[in-house]
Amino acid sequence: MQAFWRDTVEFLPILMSGVALTIIVTLGSLVLSTMLGLVWALMRVSGIGFLTGLSAGVINVIRGIPIIVLLFYLYFVMPEFGLTMTALQAAILGLGIAYSAYQAENFRAGIEAIDKGQIEAAQAIGMSWWLTMRRVVLPQAVRIVLPPYGNVMIMMLKDSSQASTITVAELALQGKLIASSTFKNTSVFTLVALMYLTMSIPLILLVRHFEKRAGQK
Repeated sequence: MQAFWRDTVEFLPILMSGVALTIIVTLGSLVLSTMLGLVWALMRVSGIGFLTGLSAGVINVIRGIPIIVLLFYLYFVMPEFGLTMTALQAAILGLGIAYSAYQAENFRAGIEAIDKGQIEAAQAIGMSWWLTMRRVVLPQAVRIVLPPYGNVMIMMLKDSSQASTITVAELALQGKLIASSTFKNTSVFTLVALMYLTMSIPLILLVRHFEKRAGQK
């Protein structure tokens, strides 16, 4: 145990730099996936055949491509087409696109859970489709999708480790580099696991809070 604490003091500052990048990747991809997911969801429920089909197709394609392949494509293939980006940019873009499909399904489920009578009433008093969505449907849908949205946040935090495959020096890669140079695998990866757990627990508690509130309504 004493050896573990010595290793913790030695390795923690290096791992903390990885934590900072992990948080940046997670937050950046969360914002992007939320915006894209909302666009796909609104297209899906628009009632316009072309937009509905396009959204369904995009979502199915995104869900069918592994995240790691998407990251490789953005970072290694896109430069051949003249679009070069940093590893961090590719990580945020790749994770954001990948998770936008799951966000879209969450948002769509929330929108479709709203009583259709409210939508018909809003349109009966002259509200446009977009105004109905903005003032009537989306404010209520947000409360419904909060618990699954929180679960997506937890999954994104853990999947941010896949950014290490394109050289983003986040927490997982920093741990791998330290372990490969010191051969202290047990100490290093125990620390990495504890640090991921420390970041995840507040999100887990937040999701549980949202679930309890939703269950009380």
